[in-house]
Amino acid sequence: MEELLAGTDLERLKEGAIVAGLVTEIRQNEVVVDVGGKSEGAIPNVEFIDVGELEIGSEIEVLLERMEGPEGSPILSFDKAEQKKNWENILSKCEEGSILAGRVKAKVKGGLIVSIGVDSFLPASQIDIQPPKNLDQYLGQTYDFKVVKINAERRNIVISRRELIEEQRHQKRRELLDSIQPGDTRQGVVKNITDYGAFIDLDGLDGLLHITDMSWGRISHPSEMLKQGEEIEVMIIEMDKERERVSLGLKQLVMNPWDGIEKKFPVGEKISGKVVNLVPYGAFVELEEGVEGLIHVTEMSWTKRINKPQEILRVGQEIDAVILGIQKEEKKISLGMKQLESNPWEEAAINYRPGSRVQGKVRNLTSYGAFVELQEGIDGMVHVTDMSWTRKINHPGEVINKGDLVDAIVLEVDTSQQRISLGLKQLSDDPWAEIEHHFKIGDIVEGKVAKVASYGAFVELPNDIDGLVHISQVSEERVEKIGDVINSGDSVKARVIKIDKSERRVGLSIKAANYDADQLAAEAAAYESQTTDNLTSLGDILDEATRDE
Repeated sequence: MEELLAGTDLERLKEGAIVAGLVTEIRQNEVVVDVGGKSEGAIPNVEFIDVGELEIGSEIEVLLERMEGPEGSPILSFDKAEQKKNWENILSKCEEGSILAGRVKAKVKGGLIVSIGVDSFLPASQIDIQPPKNLDQYLGQTYDFKVVKINAERRNIVISRRELIEEQRHQKRRELLDSIQPGDTRQGVVKNITDYGAFIDLDGLDGLLHITDMSWGRISHPSEMLKQGEEIEVMIIEMDKERERVSLGLKQLVMNPWDGIEKKFPVGEKISGKVVNLVPYGAFVELEEGVEGLIHVTEMSWTKRINKPQEILRVGQEIDAVILGIQKEEKKISLGMKQLESNPWEEAAINYRPGSRVQGKVRNLTSYGAFVELQEGIDGMVHVTDMSWTRKINHPGEVINKGDLVDAIVLEVDTSQQRISLGLKQLSDDPWAEIEHHFKIGDIVEGKVAKVASYGAFVELPNDIDGLVHISQVSEERVEKIGDVINSGDSVKARVIKIDKSERRVGLSIKAANYDADQLAAEAAAYESQTTDNLTSLGDILDEATRDE
């Protein structure tokens, strides 16, 4: 029996051993191999790189995993036999940092299994520059890989395709950086678009095309000019070889429209353009691609007050304008619309000469005066100080109302500031010019109380003049609160005790209204005996007498 056993292959058929076998059959999904045992074993086709290279009767080495499987046949593996044979070979020849070719075999959690003679692990983060979302696309593909880590004890190898790609890209970038210069043009592909520009792939080297270098004209977003994946020609503007950064330009491939701008758009020339943007202070008008001018709101109308350009313009509207000025270095052109028409303010200096009488409707009242419309778009302003010779006007509403038709005198015309000053009080003579013909110190007058203040009462006198009764001149007795004695609308009799022509003031005394000549003389004599000053106002005498009481 021992001789019989020695003559068979049973001694070599041990589980875990690599044995030789003959290919006896090649089926659709498996290859049948005879290893000399009591039956044949089947190996899945996926374990062979190319089943077509096998021939019936050819000898191959396989790993005998088990002598007998569930169906009684031996369990064989060609792939594991290759790995077992290759592992020692790999360890002897391969080290960390080596580059090997491998075929992607399977997808596992966290990455891929790659055969480089033995199975190795390729983490998903190391497959490409950007980790892919779909790993199935790599199955069955052959690539070069870099060995990152070898664990001999656990027979584990970690590889990376990304590091290899990055090294290749870095080398390619260095070669490209060494070959280009500012001013060169290159073909590139739009890789990514952001709010501030676009990144262009120059065959492995990314360059930034800033939004300001895309067009000489106005663009709101890079997507208006570029699409991701589009191939474009760009110019190299700046380079930083150490940081591997490149600035690109698109507009630099065409002539700068601002070159010779003064000849194309002379100051004073009428031009046509399209409104491309409206802002609170004006409108931007495109004169040609890359050239815009600004019409300030103050240059839109001679007479209308434009608060915002949307009142008369809209984006996309074609308009005419006049070139007012050019600042080439700052790329600014000032435009005007009102210059297309004659300036009505130049005619205003002729039509509204100082001293002439005009008529108009009160258009608006402010705290300091009233605006009177003289013609469409031209207003004159009556300041509160020019409404009355004699009264202090705190608000124009005390004299006139909005919508009133009023006459006025032209005082001044300032065409540069587009202002016309008007006066109401100038319609009549100044009563203070001849005040001595209207009132004299000592006169008895009667009038109605117009207003009461804490310090006295204002009394309406003839010729539209107001007189002031100081609280000390109301009564012989001391008055603490004038409202207890006098109210608005009361009719009073008083004596003129003071006239100040320079200050336009008339002082009145109610208590002195009933003084006879002897009393007045006695008050004056008593006062004069106390001072040698030359005083001409009876009011001064009475005031002093009051203080002596």
